Amino acid sequence: MFQSKTIAAMEVQRQRRFGTQVEAATTAAAQIRALIDKISRSVQSLNNDIETEEERTRCWDRRNPAYSILARGLTTQRNNLAETVTTLQKRLADAEALANTPIGSETKLLQPA
Repeated sequence: MFQSKTIAAMEVQRQRRFGTQVEAATTAAAQIRALIDKISRSVQSLNNDIETEEERTRCWDRRNPAYSILARGLTTQRNNLAETVTTLQKRLADAEALANTPIGSETKLLQPA
């Protein structure tokens, strides 16, 4: 009898903890989505700035030594942000998978970035 109560108590405790994990994953997914949107807007802004600088200098070939230093720097920033978005999209998929996992099934916990 004592053992069955202990097992039942452990199951209830696990479900509570799992519920908290699901809530945390739902919150994390919302935060990641907002961050992706913000960074994506920054990438678009950098694209516009690069385009404007290339128009101003009339040089579009990045291999050309006359290519704008400003445009090179903006391109590097844009590429770094685009990689960040790709990484965040993978984390978002993991968070959404955990958030949509039914209670009682095996889960893969989110790992810190």
